Amino acid sequence: MAKDHTTHQAPPQVYNWRVYALAISAAMGSAMFGYDSAFIGGTMSLPSFQDRFGLSSNTGDALASLRANIVSTFQAGCFFGVIFVYMATERFGRRWPLIVCGFIFNIGAILQVASDGIVGLIYAGRALTGLAVGASSMIIPIYISESSPPAIRGRLIGIFEIFLQVFQIFGFWVNYGVNLHLSPTSDSQWYIPFALQFIPGGLLSICMWFQPESPRWLLNANRTEQARTVLQRLRQLPADDEYLNWEVNTVLQQIEQERAMGAHNSFVAKVKEIATVPSNRKRLLLGIALMFIQNMSGINALNYYSPSIFQAIGFTGTDVGLLATGIFGIVKASATTVFMIWGVERIGRRNALLIGSAGAMVALLYIGAFAKVTGSFDGVSVGRSPGAYAAIAMVYIFSVFYAMSWNGIPWIFCAEVFPMAIRSACMLVTTCAQWLGQFTIVYSTPYMMANITYGTFFLFGFSVLFGIIFSFAFIPETKGMSLEDMDILFSQEGLAYSWRRKTDQIIRDRAEAGHLDANAFFAKDVLKPRLNSGICWYSANDDIWLLGNSSEVVEDHYVEERCKRFAHCLRFRLGPILDV
Repeated sequence: MAKDHTTHQAPPQVYNWRVYALAISAAMGSAMFGYDSAFIGGTMSLPSFQDRFGLSSNTGDALASLRANIVSTFQAGCFFGVIFVYMATERFGRRWPLIVCGFIFNIGAILQVASDGIVGLIYAGRALTGLAVGASSMIIPIYISESSPPAIRGRLIGIFEIFLQVFQIFGFWVNYGVNLHLSPTSDSQWYIPFALQFIPGGLLSICMWFQPESPRWLLNANRTEQARTVLQRLRQLPADDEYLNWEVNTVLQQIEQERAMGAHNSFVAKVKEIATVPSNRKRLLLGIALMFIQNMSGINALNYYSPSIFQAIGFTGTDVGLLATGIFGIVKASATTVFMIWGVERIGRRNALLIGSAGAMVALLYIGAFAKVTGSFDGVSVGRSPGAYAAIAMVYIFSVFYAMSWNGIPWIFCAEVFPMAIRSACMLVTTCAQWLGQFTIVYSTPYMMANITYGTFFLFGFSVLFGIIFSFAFIPETKGMSLEDMDILFSQEGLAYSWRRKTDQIIRDRAEAGHLDANAFFAKDVLKPRLNSGICWYSANDDIWLLGNSSEVVEDHYVEERCKRFAHCLRFRLGPILDV
């Protein structure tokens, strides 16, 4: 049984099948993501699809443009899906938007199956499936985390990534199967991969129909009795259970605190909070940069165009390319699962980025050098030389090192570091950055392969090298830190390798200083006379630093507002350690 670190130990009944069923139901949205990101590249290499949609009659930039448009309309839809769903989830909750995502996804699948050689319907269908995937990719982690018992929250959210990887394998291998067993002149060869999209889309809508709304969203919407009923069902506890009452009261207190901090202000107010606080700006820029570097590693070029890439490095034949792609999916999924379950909390975030980037860089640079020396991009047969086998091995080695670094760390980083009051707004921006980065890479990859050929791998390799330098300089280690201590971490100056050491020292000093009761603290008027003394005060709950510069608390409205926020929780007194 997982260890419960909350102040109230959960009874064993809360770890029941209902919470796992909820997570699996929501993860059907990540299954949509996984299948769609995997099947399209292989389907475009099928002879029947190429003949029906004109790929076989185009060459050069015309072919690159057609392939890029087919793939990238999905990412464009994802980008706008994230933006639209931000407003929908605040008003309508988590459950109904996910149900609608399944319907929209299947409408997109219908357009693609019915396209019959009309490439415009392919574009429209993929834009709709992208809209649904982008929206669900933002909702699912929030929905699962808001409904999960704390002790198994990480495990349940991990189901999101597991389903994505499993359905990627499915998407990679279905093309190999139809190419092997169906005639290249039969439309069924490309119908089947497109039609299989109905499975995850339909399952998402059907499964979510039987799941409850997020209890936290219900409490936030002042629907307390309905929230209690949902929690009673999910936790399998009686209505008067002490743990159930504690959980409801804890969430209500958190919501009250968020409102006191301005978390329910307008989006414009949240943007102002991000822009005017240096540590907030720093975190957001780091999150955006991580998302872009993740895409510049070349992983989405392999996800969407792997059959063509395997052929470009000398492995000719549709069967060979699809088989190699299927193996690539299995290797990446296995490495991701192992790392997410056993590695991420042992190795840490920063070390994983540094080690994984180094291995991925070596693999990419070898592939580029091999393609340059052999001329494989020009159609030269590489045969079965040791160098050729090493090249394909390097693709799989790249996937392993990528899986332990850039595959999940950017998402984990962004979920951990933002203050509670602006977390949703920052996640909106970083998720949009992810899909914008994907769009850029999947649209440009066909052109890069047609024009700079082997240089494509050098570009990806040196991008990962930049990722090593960037991670060393700016990404601190967040493993094992409470979310409340992230403000301390990102208030540090200098290179990131020293931030954690300084932060740990501050946390130790804070622990030695002990606790001060909030009411007694203000009743004794301790804060006011110390505002000119250079004393820092840190709130463990509301993530706010205060360095007093005015003794006129009543007349200084900015300081007064900060003092009011402090009144909601315990304080920790620090000496003038940080220049805030």
